[in-house]
Amino acid sequence: MPLQNRVTPTGDIVASEHRGTFTGNRGIIHDPATRTLLNRRWSSPAWLTCVCEFRGRRRKVMSRQSWTELFFLDEATAFAAGHRPCFYCRRDDAKRFRAAWEQGNGLSDLSAKAMDAALHAERLDRGKKRLHPLPMPVHALPDGAMVQANGESYLVADGVALRWSFAGYGRADIPGPAVLLTPPSTVRALLAGYRPVLHPSAAAALS
Repeated sequence: MPLQNRVTPTGDIVASEHRGTFTGNRGIIHDPATRTLLNRRWSSPAWLTCVCEFRGRRRKVMSRQSWTELFFLDEATAFAAGHRPCFYCRRDDAKRFRAAWEQGNGLSDLSAKAMDAALHAERLDRGKKRLHPLPMPVHALPDGAMVQANGESYLVADGVALRWSFAGYGRADIPGPAVLLTPPSTVRALLAGYRPVLHPSAAAALS
């Protein structure tokens, strides 16, 4: 039976048979004895996105009193949920993201702690997912931004909206008004040139 550790674009953590292409964490939020989540959904403002394989290390998921392994379809999903690249296992990506984040948000010499504080304010609203108004039309959003409409999540790529699922993306029209899922500061980093890793199904849906 799948563990409850798959993350949706809205930041919810649910069970799914699809693992995804990235892992990550929000600190320790599980009981290793039962391998189930605690009531809290984060214990640190550093919400990270990590690679699934790093230096040959292997972990039994949610079995230790260590960070809780979460899984994402792709980096765009992690961004929408409010995560950022890890400076340990994805150092080069994290440095590129920080540079784009600084450029897009008009800042410099930004610490990871300061970036986490800014993202934390944008990702949550009284413990629930914070939704944001669109800064521009959906088709003008940068590749990797995600929106929500009628309860569904959509990735924007090449000006086209692709409906999200745990299995991947598929073409679909957005049914009505949309709101922004990806934190605005991350959207500005995407506009400044950071290119998130998308699930292969996104390219297939666009071809």
